[in-house]
Parts: sequence; structure tokens; C-alpha cells
Amino acid sequence: MRPAEPEQLGFTLSELSHVIRAYDGLQGVDIIHDHTLAGPLVARAVAPAPVATTIHGPLTQASADLYRAMAASTAIIGISRDQTSRAPDVPVTRVIHHGMDVAAVPIGSGRGGYVCFVGRMCPDKGVLEAIHIARTAGIPLRIAAKMRAPQEIQYFRSVIEPLLGSNAEFLGELGDTDKYRLMGEAMALLNPIQWSEPFGLVMIESLSTGTPVVGTPIGSAPEIVDHGKTGYLGPTEQLHGLLPLAAALDRSLCRDRALKLFSTERMVANHLDLYAKLVEKSQVPRVPDGSHVQQNRVGRTVIGAPESRPISTQRQ
Repeated sequence: MRPAEPEQLGFTLSELSHVIRAYDGLQGVDIIHDHTLAGPLVARAVAPAPVATTIHGPLTQASADLYRAMAASTAIIGISRDQTSRAPDVPVTRVIHHGMDVAAVPIGSGRGGYVCFVGRMCPDKGVLEAIHIARTAGIPLRIAAKMRAPQEIQYFRSVIEPLLGSNAEFLGELGDTDKYRLMGEAMALLNPIQWSEPFGLVMIESLSTGTPVVGTPIGSAPEIVDHGKTGYLGPTEQLHGLLPLAAALDRSLCRDRALKLFSTERMVANHLDLYAKLVEKSQVPRVPDGSHVQQNRVGRTVIGAPESRPISTQRQ
């Protein structure tokens, strides 16, 4: 039995209020993709259309309980195979990797003579490890990191700032233009993550600029980085030896992998394919003998054999 968490009581009130109002206004839609946690549970009673939801964070015991409960009436989408493997008893309809507008990202030369780290200023992201790896390899490191929360500021001041110097430079948090320039001119993105990250957007950003990724084989990293072609994955203590090898990789392969597997177009196409299947499934009820009950374009009900194709899946 899970322990009580009194400090969390009441935090769902606002979300539930918004969810109920949202579902009241969704009459007549074909499908609902709900990114809240509470929504799909409410949807079991009130949803006017098929519902899908995406697991955006790690599958903890608490979140797995919720997704397991909603799976009977909601299509569950994971964002990586590693993420969904953390709770194998949660029925996942499909894994769809994140995507981004790869075509809008400029391709860099990789000739800047440094490696870069991009992420949050926290232990899980591996910024401390990145400093030691780059220093051991004798390659300058440029760090761009989000540092707004009190714990991020404290971690920087107490752990990271004392280690900065001529070969480890902190640039602050960068906007997209400066971030892509930083990545594009780097020999490699150094990404020694220390936790099972469900999906690492920073890795596909780097590949989009043509820059290979060197990091730990944790979480979604093996699904994003093609070891030996678009980067190298290995234990933290071996990454200093892999950094020089990354500079010799074909940068066009990095960009091509991002375009093929992690573009917005691919992500949207995957979702639309799933949506179509969910809508079709919801519109083909069955009669007791297993036949399909269908409606044609003029609204007549047609009962066909189980193997017959629907005359129309358009909602009437």
C-alpha cells in the first residue's frame, strides 16, 4: 500500500475543473488527445469521442496506477520504448517518439574545437560528469543550462561553479538561435545523463544541427543515437575516449537521422495514423453474431459479414 501524501491533497482541484469544462465543450469532435492526467479518468464517463493520452514523464508507481486504470477506455501513447518498459503491465497502444522542425535548424560545421553540454542545471543531467569527461579528454567544454529554480541555482553555486575555468565555460540559458549555433559548431554534444530520461529532446536537437551525441546508454538514448554512426554511447568512465572519435563521424548522417526519425512531419503522421484507427474502431459496432454494423453515406444501417470492409467510416 502506498503511503499517504497529505501535502499533495488538493492539487488536482484546478485540473479537474478545467477538464470537466473542456469535455463539456467537446461535443461533435472526432477524437480527443488529452495531455492531462485527470482527463482520461473523467472521460470514461463523459467523453463524446475516442480518447488518447500521452505519457510525458517517467512511469512511477503512482502514475502507472493511473495509466493502468484509464487504459480500458483510453489509448495510451508512450514517448520511448525504455519509458514504457518501466511498467510493462500498463497497456500501451503505441510508442511515438517526439519530433521537431528539423528543417528549420541550421546545419553547423562542427569546427569550433569544443564540445557542448545543454540541459538543466541538476545532477540527473550529468553536467558534473561532463566537466570531468571533457577535462580528462583535454577538450574545452561550453555549458548552456537552464538555471532558474532555487535548487538549480544552489547546485550550480556549490558544485559546478568552483569547477569552471578556461576549459569549462558556463554560458547561461540560451535561446534557440544561440543554442543551435553552439551545438552546430561543437565537435559533439556531451550528454552523460544519470537517470532514465523518457525522451531526450536535446539529443535530437543536436543531431538536427549535424552534431553527433556522446553520452551514456541510459533511458531513451539508445533509441535516438545510432552508436558508431551518429554518436557513441558508453559508461561515464569511458566517454572521454569516445569524444575524439565523434569528430570523425559523418555529420550528414546525423542530420539525415533527425529528418527521417525525429521530424515534426513523422511525429504528426504517426499520430494521425493512430487517430484514424481509433476513430474507425469507435465507428464499427458489432452485433451479437460478430458482424459489423455500418452506416453508409445516406445514413442507412448496413449489417455486413465480419470480413467485409466498411462502406464508410464517416460519422453521421
